[in-house]
Amino acid sequence: MSAAEKTSAPASFHEGGVIWVTGLAESGKTTVAKVLAQQFRQLGIKPVLLDGNIVREAVGETRSFDREGRQKMAYTYARLSRMLSAQGQLVICSTISLFHEVHAWNRENIDTYFEVFLDVPLEELKRRDSKGVYSEEDDEEVVGVGLAPEFPVNPDLQIANFSDVDPETAASRIRSMCMAGASP
Repeated sequence: MSAAEKTSAPASFHEGGVIWVTGLAESGKTTVAKVLAQQFRQLGIKPVLLDGNIVREAVGETRSFDREGRQKMAYTYARLSRMLSAQGQLVICSTISLFHEVHAWNRENIDTYFEVFLDVPLEELKRRDSKGVYSEEDDEEVVGVGLAPEFPVNPDLQIANFSDVDPETAASRIRSMCMAGASP
């Protein structure tokens, strides 16, 4: 494990749980979450994948990207994740949702919760920028540029998701940590 990667105790997912994959836009959250979901499917576990952008569209909230709107959506993702995990589902939620109070709420309200922070330098994020997020003239609502992010204080796993780390490697690290804590 590299010095850029920090870990804490793994979670147990034998009766449901939430893997919360967070980071700035273009940090690889969606890609890593999809690969992680596929890896769990190969083990016979069928996770529910909640992607921030897709959930936004599903609940009809596609315009509110200011701090208040983002925080409201973060709680929506958290409550949906809790509801599904309480029913025995493994939920993989990929979302920016960089709010300390949301992370604290998740830890207090979700029985089996595993927080992953994909840490990528802003220069790399701008290089990857497939959606033009970092090139917008009006960047007031871009987290990490106009909106200050609240990076996780104590994530269960922090991955420097760039350079020699590909999505399969990142997903495998997450899955291994989660499975190491699983009950037989």
